[in-house]
Amino acid sequence: MTDLPVTPLTRVRRLPQYQVTDREALYDIVDGALSATLAIVRDGRPVALPVGIGRDGDDVLIHGSTGSDFFRRIAAGAPVCLTVTHLLGLKYARSLFDSSMRYRCAVVYGVASVVPSEEKEGALLALSEHLMPGRAAEVRPMNARELAATLVLRLPLAEASVKDNAGSEVEEDGDGEDRAVWAGELPLRVVAGEPVTAPQTVPGTPAPPSVHRAAERVASHGTV
Repeated sequence: MTDLPVTPLTRVRRLPQYQVTDREALYDIVDGALSATLAIVRDGRPVALPVGIGRDGDDVLIHGSTGSDFFRRIAAGAPVCLTVTHLLGLKYARSLFDSSMRYRCAVVYGVASVVPSEEKEGALLALSEHLMPGRAAEVRPMNARELAATLVLRLPLAEASVKDNAGSEVEEDGDGEDRAVWAGELPLRVVAGEPVTAPQTVPGTPAPPSVHRAAERVASHGTV
């Protein structure tokens, strides 16, 4: 796959100059995120839930409980919409109307498929490696009961819309606004705090490398 096709679903109509069709930009947005919002229409009403994500090639991996009605409907073929947003800052213009946000986002449309049983553990390990790099090597393996209780879905990154206004201006020269009013940007960045040890852990047990890797990942991206 190369550039993202522009379809009636993926065409950006509001400020279309910020639409990006480079597939690598889509990958970068997904790879820099730990979570996304997954939405379907259930019984005539929209339902949207936060989910952890990870990319595997041209697919997004999503996992949930086999007992979840939401995920069972997706597994049965309900069309989905997945949204990933990186909020980069607040733009303070000289009017509320012109004030806005800096962001990079991707909206993916499609039908997910169920990862077969024989591929499920590998998919979960790939998802774990994205969310908590190196953690799988520090804990016990997944058992049969846990695998049976987990549903893993693949959503193809085939029909997606990317919008990136990170380089947009706060204001324009000659707009007639009062320059005595402050205008500018408040940059926003996600940071990881110090690890908090669970009280049941043996006293003195240090936080493992996977925790520090996750913190370094957040520090390097600044978004989740």
